[in-house]
Amino acid sequence: MYDANVRRIVNYRPGCGGESTGRFDRGESESASTVVREGTTLAVGRDVGAAPAVAAERLRDTREWPDWGPAIAAVESDDRYVIRGTRGRVRVAGAWLPFRVTACNGRRWDWRVAGVPATGHRVDSYAGDPERSRVVVEVPLVAAWYAPVCRRALDRFAALIES
Repeated sequence: MYDANVRRIVNYRPGCGGESTGRFDRGESESASTVVREGTTLAVGRDVGAAPAVAAERLRDTREWPDWGPAIAAVESDDRYVIRGTRGRVRVAGAWLPFRVTACNGRRWDWRVAGVPATGHRVDSYAGDPERSRVVVEVPLVAAWYAPVCRRALDRFAALIES
């Protein structure tokens, strides 16, 4: 279950890298997403109006990645829905990069892109509200600069799944 009270909120500024109790998910940005620190990762999360199983299936659907992932222009994979061991390639910034899903349990998956550990993806449920879930992209702290891209991705994902 998602509990925002147990997470530390991070104030991300390019080139800064410092922690703060201030939120950067308010202000000029129109995003409904939040960014919080969870250990060695930044958890970029957004509530969506969909049951956890539905959100997880759509998040694992490789055919939909270009529709919501601003960094992904195209995907090639033999597996439409990722499982542990799924391989393929993604087109990012004009280059095709190989990927491999290293862990998957249905509502959570991790991958490596070009051999480098990349983002984790998960769907959290809310007790008492089966038609709402929280979709989270976990970004390693060393890649904190990528958090704004993930926020855009989650906003696009929410618009896609809620339409």
